Amino acid sequence: MTRRYRVTITRKAGLSDPEGATTLKALVDLGFEEVDRVSFGRVITLDLTVDDDATGRAQVDAMCAKLLANPVMEEYTVEAIS
Repeated sequence: MTRRYRVTITRKAGLSDPEGATTLKALVDLGFEEVDRVSFGRVITLDLTVDDDATGRAQVDAMCAKLLANPVMEEYTVEAIS
């Protein structure tokens, strides 16, 4: 059975986010003064052929730990979306 998972990867709290800081400044300069914070991340969608959700989540978790996320600088969440 094919199952779909969404992985959301963000920087760990306390680490600088240069893209976010640059975008925040640009938004404020454009008149969007109500914006207090901007942070960037990535969203990855994976389709896996697995028998059950537990196996799928374990596979996605292993993928994140080995390749998709940098555990030193990033954290991630996994969501089953189908």
